[in-house]
Amino acid sequence: MPLMSKAKTIYTCTECGGTSPKWLGQCPHCKAWNTLEEGVAEPAAGTAKNRFQSLAKSQPVATLSEIEAGDVARTPTGLDELDRVLGGGIVEGGVVLIGGDPGIGKSTLLLQAVDALASRMKVLYVTGEESTAQVALRARRLDLSGAAVRVLAEISLEKILATIEAERPAFCVIDSIQTMYSEQLSSAPGSVSQVRECAAHLTRTAKSGGCAIVLVGHVTKEGALAGPRVLEHIVDTVLYFEGDTHSSFRLVRAIKNRFGAVNEIGVFAMTERGLKGVSNPSAIFLSTHSEPVPGSCVLVTLEGTRPLLVEIQALVDSGGPSPRRLSVGLDRDRLAMLLAVVHRHAGVACMDQDVFVNAVGGVRISEPAADLAVLIAIQSSLRGKPLPRGFIAFGEVGLAGEVRPAPRGQDRLKEAAKLGFSVAVVPKANAPKKPIEGLTIHAVERIEQAIDLMRSLD
Repeated sequence: MPLMSKAKTIYTCTECGGTSPKWLGQCPHCKAWNTLEEGVAEPAAGTAKNRFQSLAKSQPVATLSEIEAGDVARTPTGLDELDRVLGGGIVEGGVVLIGGDPGIGKSTLLLQAVDALASRMKVLYVTGEESTAQVALRARRLDLSGAAVRVLAEISLEKILATIEAERPAFCVIDSIQTMYSEQLSSAPGSVSQVRECAAHLTRTAKSGGCAIVLVGHVTKEGALAGPRVLEHIVDTVLYFEGDTHSSFRLVRAIKNRFGAVNEIGVFAMTERGLKGVSNPSAIFLSTHSEPVPGSCVLVTLEGTRPLLVEIQALVDSGGPSPRRLSVGLDRDRLAMLLAVVHRHAGVACMDQDVFVNAVGGVRISEPAADLAVLIAIQSSLRGKPLPRGFIAFGEVGLAGEVRPAPRGQDRLKEAAKLGFSVAVVPKANAPKKPIEGLTIHAVERIEQAIDLMRSLD
């Protein structure tokens, strides 16, 4: 592929869309500060082809009901947990963006996937952060053969595209998109314009040639993908690597997937031989207490299509004139709201107490079905009374004190029964029509009923 000639750059305001031939601190059109971003100027009509013109031939207009629809073909990566997050495997021409903190295991996971896929298709691993010798050293450490894995150490987009054209791989990893640069732009690698331009070119290459491409992305201090949010809209699938680097467990979460379910998670354990899938992830989110302890309640949460059992721990202690409300893995604002609800409707006062809530195992829980388990754990810690062994709870709590149903309640209950839990407090709308063997179910409609039930179970 011939190298592309250098194109003219232009600076566009992200607020009003106005343009400027050079960078300015203030937009000359809307007077907004620090809003000009570098981009490639559109060529004049009739002088050159539009750079952003689709590489595919235009398709005729068709009636939706007449279009043949079928499941997309997938190729398993050989890593079951990664396949679960992707929706069954990689898709021809699909573009996946995976982000995570430095050192959490992104490169390790993808090197394992590339090695596993190499026996079935042609693969290419492009590294911009390491030398080929460093990649080979990691492969030896992970006990990977690498016999059919092609490796390229390069950060120039044009040279990478030329290599993809020459090698014709079916699967390609770009590690990482922040190190790549295009000669079309004068800005440094990692800048907003470079990241966006390189990702757009690689995406068009994937769609036109049928090569599945995985882009590795850095994250900011807040945990979001560095670079423009438009990057998430360009790609087909966005995965986040989560977990504490001091812990051996890692979570890969899908937050966007055009070919599968979102909010699906894969659970891995970091070992000396790389990342290994965890077949029973509920075990890592449950503490091992020899006897029940106050302030501990097991929640059945839902991550994509997978029910997970997570232990919610609460500690209520005297707080003085300025009590604190802290939560790890749960929304702090929602915790403050739940404390107000339980005080107003159930008479449980924590206004002069410090309240700390933690989700065991480093998992982040965003669904409101955790409300009931959080309040029960707080009540248990406040009274100093442990819950019965084998106790679980889930349900959303409203401001009026009602307990709302959680989606797929039957699946949650069946998962808990399968793991040996025997007592459940659930919303009345989630109560099963047929008894579940080994599980005693208490259905409640309001939060005061749940609190009274806790007292009766002592």
